[in-house]
Amino acid sequence: MALTDHPKAYGSAAVALAFTAGILVTLGFKDLYPDLESRYQRKRRSTARRPSGRSSDPGRRGSLFWGAPVKLEDHETLLEHDSATSALATGRDVQGTSDGIEACIGNTPLIRIASLSEATGRTILAKAEFLNGAGNSPKDRVALNIIREAEEQGLLHSHQGDTIYEGTVGSTGISLAALARAKGYKAHICMPDDQSFEKSDLLLHLGAEVERVPVQPITSPDHFVNLARRRAKEHASIRADGSKGFFADQFESPSNWRAHFQTTGPEIVSQTNGVIHAFVAGAGTGGTISGVTKYLKEQASLSSPPLIVLADPQGSGLYNKIRHGVMYSPTEKEGTRRRSQVDSIVEGVGINRVTQNLEEGRDLIDDAVKVTDEQACRMARWLVQKDGLFVGSSSAVNCVAAVQAALKVREGDTVVTVLCDPGTRHLSKFYKKIKEMGLEEGEVEDLYEDLGLERPED
Repeated sequence: MALTDHPKAYGSAAVALAFTAGILVTLGFKDLYPDLESRYQRKRRSTARRPSGRSSDPGRRGSLFWGAPVKLEDHETLLEHDSATSALATGRDVQGTSDGIEACIGNTPLIRIASLSEATGRTILAKAEFLNGAGNSPKDRVALNIIREAEEQGLLHSHQGDTIYEGTVGSTGISLAALARAKGYKAHICMPDDQSFEKSDLLLHLGAEVERVPVQPITSPDHFVNLARRRAKEHASIRADGSKGFFADQFESPSNWRAHFQTTGPEIVSQTNGVIHAFVAGAGTGGTISGVTKYLKEQASLSSPPLIVLADPQGSGLYNKIRHGVMYSPTEKEGTRRRSQVDSIVEGVGINRVTQNLEEGRDLIDDAVKVTDEQACRMARWLVQKDGLFVGSSSAVNCVAAVQAALKVREGDTVVTVLCDPGTRHLSKFYKKIKEMGLEEGEVEDLYEDLGLERPED
């Protein structure tokens, strides 16, 4: 019997044939889709390059079967949009990557210290140098520039056993130790034994060799700076492996002030849009204040030169050197003080000699402010209570001086200072003193009364 003579059989065969055809078409479309998608992407890129006025919608195509338009989404573009939105929310730059720890140095935020600004009627801004990513201080800039310039001069060669020697009270040594590891060198740090143990412990954890030495005046061959210089000279004869010893010489090396002239100064001008009426900083080596000052007064082409104020702790001779032209102490002659730095609990700033780095910008400094240990301690506690800023002793000195400098400029003017390093490096000495003074008990509301400063006239 023929198939046409049996309607049910004919219908079953037709259904089976249609089902089979559907499977074959589906499989064929599956293989064809990647090619269609590839053509779509090429057409979309071509359309994107067309001059304006030539219209085309690359996101719509007619269906092979139903003729209805189908929109194909560009998932790559959607991901880029989501990433850009995330970048706006976090403030992070998502374009590309950076190479190593060096990329974490510089371009630190310039933050407004609300409590000091409101108390003085001036805008007090602080460069958050504790956010530099190698050693968490402005010395990261200095250490990096010292190493780079030494390499350019052929004084250092990486991964050959060369060792960087330095005499430091802590911060520069920490920066050098971290960068030495990153760039293929060893580090040997000499420091006075009256500095906080947080610093020497951190140096050891960074892999540096550390010598804590008895306090000596700079005239002594065993002063920590002179000892580091001697260790560098002895390196070749002691190691006898062809490696070099390099003395970083942060106090006298022009690589120090140049680091701030080339980076810190330009950043401050950019971040303030050139509106800066005073700059305040302490001096240990003198590199920060000289480098920034030289840029602000000699390079930046500001509408008017800002007031430059040196912040100096008690026991240091720089206040008198700037104010009166002599390094005067009522008890000791210049350069013979028994203390390695100054008679102060403050670490990192203050000195009783003029370094080459300070000399570079000394004539451009307009004024100096003397800050007592008590004022520094009170300011450090004030910043924690009012602004959540937990910073070290030299930062506190800078902020006390910034308040005093603010009263030398007009109401509404802008004063810039520096927050050098985090308070975590000063727990066993500076913050221990703050606790002993009872400053962690209760709240203080009057800045001028707390610091013992004369209240400005309204």
